[in-house]
Amino acid sequence: MQKLSLKEILEHIENEKTFHAVADDYSFTLKIDAYVPYACAAIHNGHQFRKELWNNCIHSEYERWYEEDPETKNMVQSHPIVLAGCDSRFEYDLNRNPEEAVFETAWGKQLWHQPLPVAMKSKSLKKHENFYKVVHALISKLEEKFGVCLVYDMHSYNWQRWDREVPTWNLGTSNIDNERFGDCIEAWRKYLSNIKLPHNIKQTSKINDTFQGNGYFLKFITKSFKNTLVLATEIAKVYCDEYNQIIYPEVVSAVETQLKEYLPKHAIEFYNTFK
Repeated sequence: MQKLSLKEILEHIENEKTFHAVADDYSFTLKIDAYVPYACAAIHNGHQFRKELWNNCIHSEYERWYEEDPETKNMVQSHPIVLAGCDSRFEYDLNRNPEEAVFETAWGKQLWHQPLPVAMKSKSLKKHENFYKVVHALISKLEEKFGVCLVYDMHSYNWQRWDREVPTWNLGTSNIDNERFGDCIEAWRKYLSNIKLPHNIKQTSKINDTFQGNGYFLKFITKSFKNTLVLATEIAKVYCDEYNQIIYPEVVSAVETQLKEYLPKHAIEFYNTFK
């Protein structure tokens, strides 16, 4: 892996170079092993929280971890194109628009003891801005090469906070073209329902059951590109003990192993249908 500036990353994409890189401010990573008509993203994977914010933050380290999406990058790390956030969503949320990306309150609780100084907020928003410059360049290149593109937008959610039975997998589709892509969406739901997990974890997948796909990442790409489908894919945090902050690596590995098979198969079907 290399450490690259924003300019270098954009130039590599434009010149169709393959590379593994971390941004020179360590805010995100991008791996491109090959230029293919699909990409994986794990924008809430990050847990970094810069030190100058620590004393001003009311939320504990555990409370931040609880709302992040740990291990989502590892679930898709074997695929040719993987874009992942390194910073916690509590510094800035890549799935919110720039005006709302830096929280004042988070999940019903004040985030800061004192309002953030403008300079600190600007530092976070610059990372948000640079990330989306890379997103735009990457999807532009894939649409240019292939005519169409598919993005697997990987997230997780805290299933134990719900007071009803919720699915192991949820697809949020309220902001994508269901008429055009409906068969592809349903095919992805079926693939997810086939993923077998240890410890008798249920194999359930539903559409718009817990979340509807209202994130900025999906909306930004969908608005900017007419031939790219973003599949907001949420796994319940059955791969960890969300109350005791323990990851179950055997469950993460099971997801990764089966996505190695199902995800490219689904992506090829999408490409052959819409190219």
